[in-house]
Amino acid sequence: MAFALLAFATPAFAQLLPQHADPDAREILPANQVPAIRFLTTPDFPPFNFRDSNGELIGFNIDLARRICAEVDVACTIQAWPWDQAANALADSQGDALVAGLAMTPENGERFDFSSVYLALPGRFVTAADAIEGFSLPGLADKRVAVRTGSAHAQFMTRYLPEVEQVGFDSELDALEALKTGSVDAYFGDAMRAAFWLNDNLNCCGFAGDAYFRPNLFGEGLTITVPAGNDPIRHAIDWALVRLEENGALDELYLRWFPVGFY
Repeated sequence: MAFALLAFATPAFAQLLPQHADPDAREILPANQVPAIRFLTTPDFPPFNFRDSNGELIGFNIDLARRICAEVDVACTIQAWPWDQAANALADSQGDALVAGLAMTPENGERFDFSSVYLALPGRFVTAADAIEGFSLPGLADKRVAVRTGSAHAQFMTRYLPEVEQVGFDSELDALEALKTGSVDAYFGDAMRAAFWLNDNLNCCGFAGDAYFRPNLFGEGLTITVPAGNDPIRHAIDWALVRLEENGALDELYLRWFPVGFY
């Protein structure tokens, strides 16, 4: 029964490339209310925002911020802050928007507003390369699946696949290495982190089956944070995200920064 429920629970929007922007946002660009966007970020979250060997800020989020400004046709600045200071800097009007993966928690929601999601974070199975083609959920019934102990992905397995034997590890890396050595049959966890590991292990393993999006378990995904009530900036960002999705720019950035796609 659990396998059947999980099969029907596969969301319709799970796709090869990210497509999350709200099309209704295309009509809400505030005219002449956004002369510039001052983006804040952090310098230590590759491949989203980090410094290269020359000290320059680069990454998916950095390119996205610049594309947003170009789409809205406004001046753009990007300033890096330490993670533990970035949110307060935004609240103190040191910038107009924070692009650094700040979680949409109730506490943060009291201080900030958020753009639409530009990158959701699904859970995915990883198996040995020779097991990908024949992968199926019913086929997991007699398999051992590695998870990070106490993770939301372990909760997902317990809820939807209780018949499957879970093998808990202290970290995603330990769980993936167990798959590589053959001590488990599959891994289930955060697809983005697994994609980073697969960059160096494609001869061994790969994603198998569908991507599973569960915002209540895995988080809402990545958004851009703005001070509460700053609707002109938020609307401009949402408008730009729709345009960037429609013209293929978001796909281009995704493929550039995530050569092993996790959707």
